[in-house]
Amino acid sequence: MSAPENHLKAALGAGRMQTGIWLALASPTAAEIASQAGFDWALIDAEHAPNDAAAILDQLRAMTGAPVTPVVRVPSADEVWIKRVLDLGVQSLLVPMIDSAEEARAAVRAALYPPEGTRGVGAALARATSYGARDNYVTTANAQICVIVQAESARALANIDAIAAVDGVDCVFIGPADLAADMGHPGDPGAPEVVAAIEDAIGRIKAAGKAAGIITFDPDMIAHYARLGVTFMGVGGDAVALSDAMRSLAARARDASA
Repeated sequence: MSAPENHLKAALGAGRMQTGIWLALASPTAAEIASQAGFDWALIDAEHAPNDAAAILDQLRAMTGAPVTPVVRVPSADEVWIKRVLDLGVQSLLVPMIDSAEEARAAVRAALYPPEGTRGVGAALARATSYGARDNYVTTANAQICVIVQAESARALANIDAIAAVDGVDCVFIGPADLAADMGHPGDPGAPEVVAAIEDAIGRIKAAGKAAGIITFDPDMIAHYARLGVTFMGVGGDAVALSDAMRSLAARARDASA
């Protein structure tokens, strides 16, 4: 058997909108609920959330069979982290803090088997091969790997044309929170200067023929960025959704019992 088809990679290549949710609770139950909620993708965050390889594996298993593509944000472009996540069966990666074409190329190389890349071959031990059942995985895996690089600094935006031009980069994702902080607007990704920079970057990413991505929980900004052509759209998070729902429930209970 060959590597499974990566539906997210195919959809982004065809220009179709893909909406998704951020998973930061490190909870298989939350991942399972999210995987059945109607999103196209669900991202397990190993950069800011308390996710190690074992926690990622538990969440992947919880999403098995669901109509959603798992994505993992690795902590960095570290080759070992990328290799371990791919061996777990993940086919779509978000690599943070990419500031240059050289860094983007390094991320792509780490995600691909030779000769295109440097990914280590441990297929017989890997969940990615169904523990050896996918006997053609190694020769077919590269075509199904989706590499999404995260541009989240003024330097990255200055280099966005070169980053987007890197072969093997499927999508360039704008990180609005870190970008806003780097531009002198910490905590305010909606600052006009930041939004203008994001809008310009989206246009340049699309001009390079690559998918553009972003995350925003604001419905008006979701619509705005969709009109600009963003197709990898993060629209919420498990921790935020749970927190909002609990506060709302507590407020309703207080009002009802007053």
